[in-house]
Amino acid sequence: MNLTDPIFQDADKARAHLEATRWPQGPICPKCGVVNEATYVGGKAARAGCYQCNACRSQFTVTVGTVFERSKVELNKWLLATYLLSSSKKGMSALQLSRTIGVTYKTAWFMFHRIREAMRVDAPAPLGGSGKVVEVDETYVGGKEANKHKSKRAAKGDVFGAKQAVVTLVERNGEARSFHVANVTAKTLRPVIVKNASRKSHLMTDGARMYPAVGREFDRHSAVDHSAGEYVREGFHHSNTVENYFSILKRGVIGTYHHISEAHLSRYLAEFDFRYSNRSGLGVEDTERTNRALVGIGGKRLTYRRPSEGANA
Repeated sequence: MNLTDPIFQDADKARAHLEATRWPQGPICPKCGVVNEATYVGGKAARAGCYQCNACRSQFTVTVGTVFERSKVELNKWLLATYLLSSSKKGMSALQLSRTIGVTYKTAWFMFHRIREAMRVDAPAPLGGSGKVVEVDETYVGGKEANKHKSKRAAKGDVFGAKQAVVTLVERNGEARSFHVANVTAKTLRPVIVKNASRKSHLMTDGARMYPAVGREFDRHSAVDHSAGEYVREGFHHSNTVENYFSILKRGVIGTYHHISEAHLSRYLAEFDFRYSNRSGLGVEDTERTNRALVGIGGKRLTYRRPSEGANA
């Protein structure tokens, strides 16, 4: 797959690709869930790609019940936008997308938020397990103060300013999972950690005081003392994996998005988690990563009102 692929140029070919990706066993009725029991509705009066379910008699297309539903943007542009966001390691700005595919900035901004919603994984299995290491660390994101309008810059002496706290769990040689938290305390971090990491795992953290208590709930817990200049011990005890994830996230925030509002932070985290968890190092290249994002568009309707609540990002 590359930018000259016909699915990015022709809406009919884009629809055929999306049907093959979402319906490998045949059309699935979004109303009753019956698989491969639908008849294609042809004719000039019918919608493009319209099927009628033989069980419940409802009509549908491959975009019904997805984040693409009822969009006036051509389907080939949706696929191109999904490819661009999936293959850009540090993300892509909505302004760049608007110039690339020929839509307004407002439309591009909304498209990217819909695609980020598709990248979000519902009810994922806990990371780690017996014999596996899960690294946990926290950071603050929100962009450089110099990039913000004067009215939004932090006061002198405010170390973190308007930045938001993020905690990330990374399974070594595996996936990443990030969450926006109100503050960095044992009370806020524990529920996130125990819900998203198997207690059979070896928990790896830095020497922050909020980790020892939750670490006792896991099979093993190790920490490195960054304040004493310790970053790696015996080649095994370190949190460098999660730190590497943060380096990608922050370069994306500072270099591509410049500023991310609290209202939309969770979707941006889902975007970076998705690309990291489906990276080349795990054998997932751009084409497969894009197709995985397309599989995730189902059951996630997103109206314009929802993502536009709060400040723009």
